[in-house]
Amino acid sequence: MAARAPATSKQHLQLGADEAVLARLGYKQEFRREFTPLEVSGLAFSYTGVLPGIASVLFYAIPNGGPVAMVWGWAFAGPFIMCIGLAMAELASAAPTSGGLYYWTYSLASPRCRNFLSWIVGYSNTIQTITGVASVNWACAIQIAAAISIASDQAYVTTNEQLYGIYAALVLSHAVLVSLGTKVLARLQRLYTFVNLCLCFIVIIALPIATPREYRNSASFALGNFTNLAGWPSGFAFILSFMAPLYSIGGYDASIHMSEEASNAATAIPWAIISSIAVSVVLGWGINVSLAFCMGTNLESILNGPIGQPMAQILYTSLGQRGALALWCLIISTLYIVASNSLLVGSRQTFAFSRDGALPFSRYLYRINSYTQTPVNTVWFDAVFVLVIGLLAFVSTEAINAVFTIGITASYVSFITPITTRFAFKNDFKPGPFYLGKLSFPIAAIAVSSMVFMIIIFFFPSTPQTTAQEMNYTVVVLGGYMALAISWYYCPVYGGVHWFNGP
Repeated sequence: MAARAPATSKQHLQLGADEAVLARLGYKQEFRREFTPLEVSGLAFSYTGVLPGIASVLFYAIPNGGPVAMVWGWAFAGPFIMCIGLAMAELASAAPTSGGLYYWTYSLASPRCRNFLSWIVGYSNTIQTITGVASVNWACAIQIAAAISIASDQAYVTTNEQLYGIYAALVLSHAVLVSLGTKVLARLQRLYTFVNLCLCFIVIIALPIATPREYRNSASFALGNFTNLAGWPSGFAFILSFMAPLYSIGGYDASIHMSEEASNAATAIPWAIISSIAVSVVLGWGINVSLAFCMGTNLESILNGPIGQPMAQILYTSLGQRGALALWCLIISTLYIVASNSLLVGSRQTFAFSRDGALPFSRYLYRINSYTQTPVNTVWFDAVFVLVIGLLAFVSTEAINAVFTIGITASYVSFITPITTRFAFKNDFKPGPFYLGKLSFPIAAIAVSSMVFMIIIFFFPSTPQTTAQEMNYTVVVLGGYMALAISWYYCPVYGGVHWFNGP
């Protein structure tokens, strides 16, 4: 027993230090800090879910450049993604709180506008996390439908009603899982990380071995073929293909929202952000190279195949029915993990924002369940919101696909603001253990510039010849939501401008 005392004492000292940092930020400790640095890094990586992410958005890369977009588009986007992560990591180290983004905005902006900017970032981040849950669950439902198609030898076609039923069942099952205690959720991250890593290596190594000779591509095709099926000018099409890596390696704020449940948060959170991006960029590039060498040359048949999912079609032709079905089920299981962690992270952002009284029904949302010591109310609030968003599937395919790009554009709005306010206003920013020194400003400038550019790009439709039904509705849905948030802020008598004083 005596030998264990120093470790226990050190753990208590660390918990005390974390609570002191949180108290300095103005909050009391309400969660149990059960996430170790390794587990919070695992959460960030499994939240990214690089392989199921690629499987979900491969349809953005193939028509906008084919193999070149898949391989080199991913490699080109990687450094910009890392700059965003580095800029966020500095802020997370300085102020590790679940509210993260809107808290940083308030503390770094001018007193004249900090309440409003904090409000906008909070609502933008909230819709980003909720639409993130919706998009991952919808992708998971589509992949389950693809598995059914593979199992039926491509004879079964799923209807929208059936897809929504699968989607609703997934969302409700995640709500039950995420309502569990923090310790259980923390230990699950070890399993989630192991499964994700193993599956990435299976695709990178096993797919080239198993693919028949007729579907194996030459290096000149896999690394140099540019096929433009979308109709945009080739340069612009290549830029549109960035949607694949930007979505697959999104969610840099995942670990930030778990700050109040992680030990040694000021160090663990920034390194979780950086490590998850670095590992995801490398593994994702390897997966794309493997796919480019093993998908054959008929890209139109991959996009328009009877399975209805490009990556599933590639696996079907390479591995056959049984092999593809087995691997596809594993990919579905990892996407289920991503969706579960998405709801976990989203519920913590909703909890933090309601703690500061900014959301409707905040008095009911800001509650910790006495048994699980987790915010069960916000878990189910987010789940219901996600179920409503899923109804967009009955409007059009483009409307539900807009949820994918909303997740990125809304997150970029909430990322850009605190990074910019740090340098745009006079403030007393005090760096934490993770600090870039003289590199802070140039990295932040690259991060903000790239995000502003990509927000504009993501408002464009997938093809230049489009109809009202096929239009990209990202700007409409996101703009409408933000208009409601601003209207709620400036609403006479009841609006946030009269009572919201920031975190």
